[in-house]
Amino acid sequence: MTRTVIVWGTSSGAGKSLLATALCRVAARRGIDVAPFKAQNMSNNARVVPTADGGCGEIGSAQYFQAAAARVAACTDHNPVLLKPERDTSSQVVVHGRVDAALSVQPWRERSAALAAAARAGFERLAARHELIVVEGAGSPAEINLAAHDYVNLEVARWARSHGTVAAVLVADIDRGGAFAHLYGTWQLLPDDLRAHLAGHVLNKFRGDARLLAPGPQRLRELTGAPVLAVLPMVRDHGLPEEDGLYGDADAAPSGAGTHVAIVATPHLSNLDEFQPLAGACALRWARTPQALERADWIILPGSKQVSGDLRWLREQGLADAIVAHARRGGRVLGICGGLQMLGHSLHDPLGVDGEPYEQRRGLGLLPLVTHHAAPKRLRAARARFDGLHAPWQALDGLTVPGYEIRCGRTESTGSSPAVLHADDGTAIGWQDGPVLGVYAHGLFEAPAVLHALLGVKGRGLDERLDGLADLAEAHFEPHALSRLLDPRSSTPSSNP
Repeated sequence: MTRTVIVWGTSSGAGKSLLATALCRVAARRGIDVAPFKAQNMSNNARVVPTADGGCGEIGSAQYFQAAAARVAACTDHNPVLLKPERDTSSQVVVHGRVDAALSVQPWRERSAALAAAARAGFERLAARHELIVVEGAGSPAEINLAAHDYVNLEVARWARSHGTVAAVLVADIDRGGAFAHLYGTWQLLPDDLRAHLAGHVLNKFRGDARLLAPGPQRLRELTGAPVLAVLPMVRDHGLPEEDGLYGDADAAPSGAGTHVAIVATPHLSNLDEFQPLAGACALRWARTPQALERADWIILPGSKQVSGDLRWLREQGLADAIVAHARRGGRVLGICGGLQMLGHSLHDPLGVDGEPYEQRRGLGLLPLVTHHAAPKRLRAARARFDGLHAPWQALDGLTVPGYEIRCGRTESTGSSPAVLHADDGTAIGWQDGPVLGVYAHGLFEAPAVLHALLGVKGRGLDERLDGLADLAEAHFEPHALSRLLDPRSSTPSSNP
């Protein structure tokens, strides 16, 4: 029998991802065989993990970190369906780690049955292997316009019932106001057969004296039958990336002190979660105007879901000229994946793999590279080694760091500059020309050795950050609430006597 704990939210951004991560680490520290699950995620933040058939695929970054919290190897069963937005009205559909071109062009309701079946297969495999599954919902379980097709919040609870016991917690962002109304309204709109599974409520991002909440929690219990299990404080330095984004107001003053690093916030930027370790390690800002680059010591061009579109946007905003001028003055420029491709001399995409088809687009001309876009997407998690770097990036020389690749572009050097970064199979994945460095490896700043080499700071390890989240939950949940919630032998929601 498998215990399933579902983290529902009253809205996106309520804190489901971090709470699910914390619960995974709490359970793992108690010796429980736990695994995370999210039936469908929508994010351009992804990680490369093994697939069920032994290959490589991609899942949402949140589930990657939740698997690390659970102390299990991440795999595509943890997030069987990933939607990667390409524009406001369409997404690339990734099923069991791989792009499904046919489903990507189908309308949402028409494809939901196929996606639900794929998601259920992943859940069934996890339920057969683990004694506890911590499920992260999506958005809200009370979206009544979507209820008939909501396998992410509602159907997964019904699947779980066939494998054992089910308990759900409902989390609300109290900092936004209206939390009690959100919790009560969501409970009211839950389907009748699922309402009884609600074990309790969690008030998240609270600032102030929790005693001032009375009599709200008691009244909410009278209305719903479920207690407030925890009041979690506002925590900004937990060290993990936010599920739906990292940067706030672009062009705002840099946060932190030290080296001034400007990350260009292009419209289609992706994998921005990899920059979370820079927060607090430097004076970091997200830039959308040339003025925001004026005091930068480094400029970073991040990954992109549509390189040609972002390159066009750079020119329209005047950022392309500002980046080139910065490099010509000797300022450091780092391009990662799509950012590397923009730094080259030209890009070619006659089949429209990256977006609209084109024969040739001019790059920024800062690296002697030519990129051709072509399917299939390259997915690989591998260690990479820097070798042959010179000033101003020489501090990285000799380092071997973990990283991952998610890309369609095939890049070749057109000049005499040798590659300075190689994957463990010898493939060239990084080039330098003076102050300009381009790499295909994502995740470099998550290596403490890189932060120390470039910025002289000692970053917190992932385990330390995950333990911090678990400590937060242990400190703020009601006594014994976590034991009743997570114990695989528990047969009822913790709100029941």
